[in-house]
This record gives sequence, C-alpha cells and structure tokens, in this order.
Amino acid sequence: MELFTLQTILFFSFIFLSFHLYFTISNKRTINTGFKNYPIIGILPDFIKNRHRFLEWSTDTLISCPTNTAFLYRPPKIRGIITANPLNVEHILKTNFENYPKGDKFIFLLEDFLGRGIFNSDGELWKVQRKTASYEFNTKSLRNFVMENVRSEIMSRFVPILSKASKSEQVVDLQDILERFAFDNICKVAFNVDPGCLDGDGTGSSDFMRAFEDAATLSAARFRAVFSFIWKIEKLLNIGSERVLRNSIKIVHEFANDIIHKRMEARAKNKDEDLLSRFIGNDEHSPEFLRDIVISFILAGRDTTSSALSYFFWLLSSRPDVQQKILKELELIRVRNGKSFGDIYSFDELRDMHYLHAAISEAMRLYPPVPIDTKASNSDDILPDGTFIGKEWFISYHTYAMGRIESIWGKNCQEYLPERWLENEIYRPENMFKYPVFHAGPRMCLGKDMAYIQMKSIAASVIERFVIDVQKKDKSPEHVLSLTLRMKDGLHVRVRARCVDEIKRA
Repeated sequence: MELFTLQTILFFSFIFLSFHLYFTISNKRTINTGFKNYPIIGILPDFIKNRHRFLEWSTDTLISCPTNTAFLYRPPKIRGIITANPLNVEHILKTNFENYPKGDKFIFLLEDFLGRGIFNSDGELWKVQRKTASYEFNTKSLRNFVMENVRSEIMSRFVPILSKASKSEQVVDLQDILERFAFDNICKVAFNVDPGCLDGDGTGSSDFMRAFEDAATLSAARFRAVFSFIWKIEKLLNIGSERVLRNSIKIVHEFANDIIHKRMEARAKNKDEDLLSRFIGNDEHSPEFLRDIVISFILAGRDTTSSALSYFFWLLSSRPDVQQKILKELELIRVRNGKSFGDIYSFDELRDMHYLHAAISEAMRLYPPVPIDTKASNSDDILPDGTFIGKEWFISYHTYAMGRIESIWGKNCQEYLPERWLENEIYRPENMFKYPVFHAGPRMCLGKDMAYIQMKSIAASVIERFVIDVQKKDKSPEHVLSLTLRMKDGLHVRVRARCVDEIKRA
C-alpha cells in the first residue's frame, strides 16, 4: 500500500513537472496575449509598477495581443476588457450600444465633479440633454455665433498676446494660453458670458482655471487608485487629495452657479443664442442639473481643443515641411479670395483648408484629447474578435493605442503624416470606429464641427503670423493623464513674427 502511494505520488509529480516544462517552453515561443494576471492578485503588481505610465504600458500590451484586446483583473472584483480593435469599438459604440452605458461605477467616480451632466449620465437623463444640445448644435445661428466669437477672441486677445511675446522674446506657455482661449470661447458660446480669462499679459490663470484642472486630474486619479477604499476614506475624513478635490469642486460649482444666476436674471432680455438658455427655458430642470450642464460644456469646450492644438504645435515645431505646406495652402486661399494678409478667414474659407484639416486630424490620431473611454457591460456578451465580456465588467476602448497599431494605420503608424488623410489633395475622413477621437455612434461628439472651426481658425492665424519655437521639440512631452490628455508642465515656446516674404516663398 505504501509502495503504491509512493508510486502514485511519483507518477503525478512526473506529470506535473512535464506539463510545467511544456508550458514554460511553449510560452517562450508564443506572443503576449494580454496583461499578466497573477492568481488572486491579478495585474496588481504590474499595475502598481506602471500606473504612472498607464497609457504607454497598456498601449504596448495591446499592440502585442493578436486581436489588440486584453483582459485584466484587479482585486477585490474589478474585471474588464481593454481594446484597440475597430470592430470591437463599433460593437460597443453602435451595434450593441444599449448593452454598454457609462455604468453606475463610472458615474459614481465622477459624480462629485461632473454630477449627472451629459458626459456622466445614462438613459433618459442623457437623452434629454443630448436632444436639447443636438438641436442647438445643428442651427446655423450657432455656427455664426461661434465664428463671430472666435474671430473676436483671436484678434482682440490671442494675437496681441503672441505679438507681445514676440517683441519681448519671452518664453510663454502656449498650452496655458490655448486653454484660456478655449475657456473664454466656450463660455461665450455656451453661456453668453465673457470671463475674460485671456485678458492681460498672458501669464497666470484664474482661481477657477486652477480649480477646474485640479478637479479633473484628481477625479481621474480615482480610476487609477490601487485600492478604492483609500480615496473613499480620505473623502470621508476630508484629508489628502480628496480634501483638495472637494475644495476645487466647491470653486467650480460656485462659478457655474454664478453663470446660471446671471443667465436667469437676463432671461427676459435673452434671445436664446447660447446653449444654456435652452436648458434654462425648461422649468423642470433643477439648479443642480443646470450646474452639471455648465461644467460638462466647459470640460468639452476647454480641455479637448486646447489639448489637440498643444500637441499639434509641438509636432509642427519639428516638421518645417508640414508648416510650408500649410502656408502654401493659406496663401492660395487668400489670393483666390482677394484677402489681405492678417484677415480672419470665413467659414467657407476654413472649409477649403484641406491640408490644415488633415494636419490637425493627424495630430489627434497620435495624441487624442480623450485617450481612453470606458463603458460598462449590462450583460454577458461576445465581442466581434471572439473575446468574452461578463456582466458588470468594464470595457475601455483605447484611442491612444489605436493610433499606434500597424494593422489599423500601416507600418508608418508612428509617423506624423498629414498626407494619409488626403486623396487628390482633398481631405477624406476615416471610419469613425477606426478613429474614435470624437467618439462614435449615438454618443458621437456634437461639437466636432465647432471644434474644427476653432482649431483651424487659431492654427491659421498663428502659423501665418508667427514662428513657434518649442523649447524641447526633440523630446516627447510628458503628459498628465487627467480626463483629457494634457502636457505636464505645459508647452514652453518662443514666438517670432513671421515675415510676409516667408509666406510668399512657401
């Protein structure tokens, strides 16, 4: 009996060692199929090691996966899928849209800051906001209003700031200037309020701007917390980063409430030009609901366009060939329409800027303002690439990684190449599920056209008038992974006035 037991032990030991050796050898021959999930603790060790560089780490992982999709688990019970597969993106954003809402967990993490605004709501509450905003965004009057405000902000504030910097040869933070420009512009367009944040000499920013940045960054940090109970305890005790977050949110809410109060006071005289007035016109909306609307529009209008343009100007600084092609296009449009140098371009003229449109789109391909977006799964599902996703799991589509995958963009996917968007010198948009920079499906960004109007107007005005010399053009800027992609420490540049002869030579 003892001999039999010993033989049995030796037999099973041999089988175990054989299988262990087999899988050890075979794993060295196979490609990585996702994050390394350890028993019980899942990806926790690697997550702790890489959470400060989450975009790079997750991008490298997805690139190495056969279908660019990976599973991850973190204790106590966080399970989810991260994908950079266009077929999966289409499935969750369109084909099976109803199964993939924002989800209660996502909404809970951002509710202190965003409340239940359009970017942090589901179901009927989201539909009401979407319908109201959609009506306004499709009006010609809003487009004209946007053009008028962008033109005014560029000529009266933006260009003078850069001109002063050019004359004094001082280094300025272009990202900060762009953020304040975008903030002024969205407040005018959405609320008919001019905060005048870009007034002055272009240095510093308001208490609200700092509070808004802190609130967005600290709210996003909750997603990357090693254990959620830590920030929940800090919130309960009002200590640490949660105390800073609470104080920042208070400032943001006070600003939003002040805007609402002013708009309601002027309601009798208001002509409903701005977005907020349409929501105020519905007496069923509470002050808290209106406040959430204000914060959501500021987030969308300020952070996204300034992020896109910051990376655009950084990329452009090391590509004089792209700058020359943009200058040539602007010169042709100006001559064709009999415009003088320095005139602001009209809507139709902006629409004719195909190369500039491509150059901005290409910058966002590599540096999308919203690099990752997350949904929840209402029920078990199978994604188009065969990946299983369970009920109440999260699923994130990784726009940043998608811009760096050969199977999507070709072998030159890492290269900044505006020409990839052009066909016979005409801009041709890509499939939105291959390029979900403005999201896609029913939640497609309503402000896409408005964003391009603003970005192209700024880019054309700056490139014509100034040479932007980025101080660290050869080093990829570190980013702050907030709710949007921001450059850590800003974009420091020297500005030089461009000679008219330079433009003509283009």
